[in-house]
Amino acid sequence: MERENQFIGQSGAFLDAVERASRAAPMRRPVLVIGERGTGKELIAERLHRLSDRWEEPLVTMNCAALPETLIEAELFGHEAGAFTGATKMREGRFEEADRGTLFLDELATLSTGAQERLLRAVEYGEVTRIGSSRPIRVDVRIVAATNEDLPRLAEEGRFRPDLLDRLSFEVITLPPLRVREGDIAVLADYFGRRMAAELGWEEWPGFASHVQRQLEEHHWPGNVRELRNVVERAVYRWDDWSEPIGHAQFDPFDSPWKPAGQRPASPRARETDHGAAVPAKAAPPPSFDGVTDLRAAVDAHERAILEHALGRHRWNQRQTAKALGLTYDQLRHAIRRHGLTE
Repeated sequence: MERENQFIGQSGAFLDAVERASRAAPMRRPVLVIGERGTGKELIAERLHRLSDRWEEPLVTMNCAALPETLIEAELFGHEAGAFTGATKMREGRFEEADRGTLFLDELATLSTGAQERLLRAVEYGEVTRIGSSRPIRVDVRIVAATNEDLPRLAEEGRFRPDLLDRLSFEVITLPPLRVREGDIAVLADYFGRRMAAELGWEEWPGFASHVQRQLEEHHWPGNVRELRNVVERAVYRWDDWSEPIGHAQFDPFDSPWKPAGQRPASPRARETDHGAAVPAKAAPPPSFDGVTDLRAAVDAHERAILEHALGRHRWNQRQTAKALGLTYDQLRHAIRRHGLTE
């Protein structure tokens, strides 16, 4: 968990999520943190721990996707000596390590059915049993779990236990993706840029050129804040003249004329031109007939892009979107239907 990171942002969607975490922190109940990769689920988990009355006790982290299925239960609940091949001595599990503190389970949806069943008992009764033992051990652990999956859908499909989902969902904090955090991209880019410039020993921070700022705002950010940090830090360290605004940012670090044949672009929504400009994947050249551009198709594509951006910016609040675009509510609804847009 990267403890040097801070909560940086000013958008309403982001601040709402942070405020909800702050309110839930003093509670002893489980909390689910939902969000796309790179949105800061680990930071929310740490905030829940640090603002609770358990802040002096251990915060134990376990990535459920990082271990093979055969070892997850032993890692969570521990084992006795001789419980299985290779178990030469007794080992406490993560629950015992986190006793009186917080256990953060990342990538929760990857847990096997057996591990889910034993986790349910631990959450419901506050007891764990080491593998190879018949004696339950009492533990006092606050569970915080995170995933980027739709857990209710997985429960309907039989891939996640509904009763475990009920036990863990006392509070659910859903983190907004970076693309809908209005105004936060510029703030975050400036923060990461200044930090990298200081690390490199620059005498001053020149900021970003206007075209780079525009590229940062228009990129889709499938990797969210983690991706933004990588792009910004890479742009700063590759820039040689700290007296001039940074004029180039490479969004896809794998983009190269020598990359292996058949390799797909790293981002499904955007690719980078030779000049570093982010080009949406949907922004294909408009239809052309005998070299003559189809003006109607070009206008429709541009209008659709404006609608998608505005709707995402306002979190699909159609009345706010209509007001921002200078349209009536009915005009916006008509445009949404005409372009076949769905939330």
